Amino acid sequence: MTRYRRILPLFALPAASALVLAGCAGGTDAAGPGDDAITVVASTNVYGDIAQQVVGDVEGVDVESIITSGAQDPHDYEPSAQDQLTVSRADLIIENGGGYDSFIDALIDSSGTDAHVITAAESSHDWPGEDGGDSHDHSEEEHSEEEHAAEEGHDHSGHDHIEGFNEHVWYDPHTIEHVAEHIAEELGELVPAEADTFLANAEQFAAEIAGLEESLAIIASENAGAAVFVTEPVPVYLVSAAELENVTPEAFSEAVEEGQDVPPATLLEALGLLESGDVRVVIANAQTGGAETTQVIDAAETAGIPVIEFTETLPEGQTYISWMQENIEALAGALAE
Repeated sequence: MTRYRRILPLFALPAASALVLAGCAGGTDAAGPGDDAITVVASTNVYGDIAQQVVGDVEGVDVESIITSGAQDPHDYEPSAQDQLTVSRADLIIENGGGYDSFIDALIDSSGTDAHVITAAESSHDWPGEDGGDSHDHSEEEHSEEEHAAEEGHDHSGHDHIEGFNEHVWYDPHTIEHVAEHIAEELGELVPAEADTFLANAEQFAAEIAGLEESLAIIASENAGAAVFVTEPVPVYLVSAAELENVTPEAFSEAVEEGQDVPPATLLEALGLLESGDVRVVIANAQTGGAETTQVIDAAETAGIPVIEFTETLPEGQTYISWMQENIEALAGALAE
């Protein structure tokens, strides 16, 4: 069976240390691209790769990602002065939103950039109360509206964690297809001469997304309704797309994601599920770990339940499509055991 590697997250360097390291934490070059280049800045390398697929071979468009390593946790990332400089010269910014990568919003506000921002979470069919997917800019007028909403106790910016909303939308291929479309539209406005190229690249990307959805449909045809346990809500969209049932107690996955202790009664419920023989697969987050997660992994292995691990950031040498296909194949393989 697949073994689980217990990998604990490395904490990002404080801003002062990042300055000494000349911006290494951000993974970008200090010199930056040429002044004439269009710069796309993504919060993580997941969105950086998606943007690069849309850019393709077009010259004069540079894509930079703030978080490029699995050791950097977007929830707790401490941006550096170099990161702020990177954001300040962006022409287009791509973030996840939904409270996942709030550091990028702090950089947008502090840098004073007027770049348009694509928020991937707003393209999700689960995004609450929105028509979804429209890019927006951080104009002075918008900031005043957000400040007014905050004063009234209602922040409609969509950058804070939203109760009941799973912000890990990059694990939903259908959402990512729409994100790529929005990237192509925005790039077409920035570089009108290449608008058709960007749209064609987005269409090719959509065709590859369709391939992922076909693979998920095969899993669904053979395993629809199969019970899956996830230590964190990261892969839930992919699980749902395969028509599998996430049986994880919500209090368990939320506590692990927030770095809190799992309530004892919830842990007992989780372990009981694994002992019942109903759970077909356990999916763990390869970039984090904890005592309760370890207990779940050990219980699953004792019960002979396959354990696979997914990551939050793009592994080195992978594209978004190859990464998701690998995850889908791992899920199909575990269900076949």
